[in-house]
Amino acid sequence: MFRFLVYFFVLQSSFLFAQTKEQITIAELHGEIELDGTSNESAWDTATRLPMVMHIPNNGSQPTEKTEVLLVYDERYLYIAARLYDSDPSQIHASSMKRDDFNNSSDMFGVIIDSYHDRENALSFFTQPSGLRTDFTVFNDAQARYPINLSWNTFWDVATKVTDKGWFAEFRIPFSSLRFQEVNGEVSMGLIALRWIARKSESVIFPPIPHTWGWWSQFKPSMAGTVVFKGIHDTKPLYITPYLLGGLNRTQNFDPNENTYKPFDEFTREAGLDVKYSLTSNLTLDLTLNTDFAQVEADDELINLTRFSLFYPEKRMFFQERSSIFDFNTGGVNRLFYSRRIGLIKGKPVRIFGGARMIGRVDDWDVGFLDMQTQKIDTIPSENFGVIRLRRQLFNPYSHVGGMITSRVGVDGSYNVNYGLDAIIRVFGDDYLTLNWVQTFENDARNDPVSLDPTFMRLNLERRSLEGFNYDFSFARSGIDYNPGMGFERRHNYTRFGDRFLYGWLPSNSSLLLRHQAYLDGSIYLRNSDGTTESADIGPGWDFAFKTGALAGFMLKMNYESLRRPFYLSPDAMVNSGDYTFYDATIYCASPDGGLFYSLLSLTAGSFYDGWNANLNLNARWSTSSSLELSTSYSYYLVKFPDRNQKFIAHVPRVRVLYMFNTDFSATTFAQYNSAIDGIILNVRIRYNPREGNDLYLVYNEDFNTNRYDFMPVLPFSNSRAILVKYTYTFSM
Repeated sequence: MFRFLVYFFVLQSSFLFAQTKEQITIAELHGEIELDGTSNESAWDTATRLPMVMHIPNNGSQPTEKTEVLLVYDERYLYIAARLYDSDPSQIHASSMKRDDFNNSSDMFGVIIDSYHDRENALSFFTQPSGLRTDFTVFNDAQARYPINLSWNTFWDVATKVTDKGWFAEFRIPFSSLRFQEVNGEVSMGLIALRWIARKSESVIFPPIPHTWGWWSQFKPSMAGTVVFKGIHDTKPLYITPYLLGGLNRTQNFDPNENTYKPFDEFTREAGLDVKYSLTSNLTLDLTLNTDFAQVEADDELINLTRFSLFYPEKRMFFQERSSIFDFNTGGVNRLFYSRRIGLIKGKPVRIFGGARMIGRVDDWDVGFLDMQTQKIDTIPSENFGVIRLRRQLFNPYSHVGGMITSRVGVDGSYNVNYGLDAIIRVFGDDYLTLNWVQTFENDARNDPVSLDPTFMRLNLERRSLEGFNYDFSFARSGIDYNPGMGFERRHNYTRFGDRFLYGWLPSNSSLLLRHQAYLDGSIYLRNSDGTTESADIGPGWDFAFKTGALAGFMLKMNYESLRRPFYLSPDAMVNSGDYTFYDATIYCASPDGGLFYSLLSLTAGSFYDGWNANLNLNARWSTSSSLELSTSYSYYLVKFPDRNQKFIAHVPRVRVLYMFNTDFSATTFAQYNSAIDGIILNVRIRYNPREGNDLYLVYNEDFNTNRYDFMPVLPFSNSRAILVKYTYTFSM
């Protein structure tokens, strides 16, 4: 049996390698290039040209607008020129000038570069006609609901120019920002070039990629063309970034003697330091001292109608670069390492004294190391957080196996250690097998390594495609003592089966539809303690994507919940223990996002435990010009239990106003109201970013009470207020 498996994987690996696209050797630079967007220097005459083809709406057809992409390089930089001709230049959309803006309301051009050529992760560099810079990472071969990380930034430059013939862009990307591995004097990378024509909802691409995997097909590193560079060598830049922070924090403290709230002012005067050093061309060391994240935007306010914790994304820059190395997913949002466990408690910041991080590749191994120390706060001791991650390819370029160790150790002697193994194996074509095995070792636990109690295990078999018959089947078991202290796990002590059967269609070029899929979702959670069902759901759905960029769909679901104890939605509404079967339906629609206005509407309604609920979500974005963008969302929750005369109503409106003076200077106001907590949260950020690594932030945060007089003593008008100024400057050595 073992011999058969080895033979099978070797055979299919050979087949996959045989499918490798032809390599393109990029031309070396002869002459000088002035970065002004015009690409009219003679140095571009000998550049490598990429053949571009339409990706959507009519895959494989000739683009409706002429597109030329040229590449050339020297020992320090990769230069890219994009000549984006347009038959009607008056219709070119430039909706933003803000750093890292990325939405389909604007014309865009960019490249996705798999610099390690691992066919799973990539670095992306995009611009719009306004000349903004947007960079982000792509992870997990773009196989996720939102498989990019826009919080990642690096050093590079771009210039654009709009004329009566179209718009034009020139990129200059340092090889030191890419990280790469040299083999026999050559460096191979994966590359995708992508143009987006907003008014037509049309993307033009190199190389040709089928849209079998949906919108993110055009970002898949595994489908990138292979480009080769000769004569580029290891550079070891050193970046030193000190920061200064000053400001005022005001909080309201309750005085029991006078039965009132009194303001407490604290003046902030901080300094810190970040250091980035390239140990090799593909191994980077980051050091941080007195780490601060004052400039990070506030989290979105969310309403929780479940008995489980909410998941919030990581926004802090220090944790962003090559963060996919630390990805150890254990199903859904569950993961072995969740960086928000470091320096945040219930969303509130905890001082980080400092730490170190090393990421990159050593020979065939992806390597990740992280160690950070936090301050004591209230009853939580000062803690050390450590992560070690190793991973390498197995059988073929699309499979890997790895391991991770996390440790969380308090100065009071408490500790939580988790160690695990994972593998993603491309069995054949679009069929993938994922395996996870993790164990917990911590104080006050039995720590029996041969027991299932501290163990988590998972098996997932899926076909990653939206065309034809597809499936996603998973099995997971979490033991009673499994506790990922640096991770995220919504449930404990369960066995789960799921997930989906799907059949998808990619209609002909004459159809109004780009793609549509019918599916059946289902899952069941069993209690390990007695084998009874804790939760289950099943239901069909259908999703539609139109060539205009519009979306629509619906889903029906039957739910079963067995509660051993009640849980509260609010002080006035609760769900009692018991067994419940209830049904709901969801519909959604979204307008084409290639215009100046975009909207998304979703509605869920049906029975809910022993009552019923309705949930409405509305999102809208209006790009009035490249200087001003308005976006808003509104969420409405209504839950009623008529037999018990209880109800829960919540409103969460959000408004974000972005004004961009130019590509370096912007101001953002983000206001949100949550009726469930009777509060308004206001976040104002003014940013001046003349170049990468040089930032000046002015930040104003305030938390208001909206229902003050229902309490005794009367609540203060403002719970907290902060006005902060932060300046960072990066020295390159």
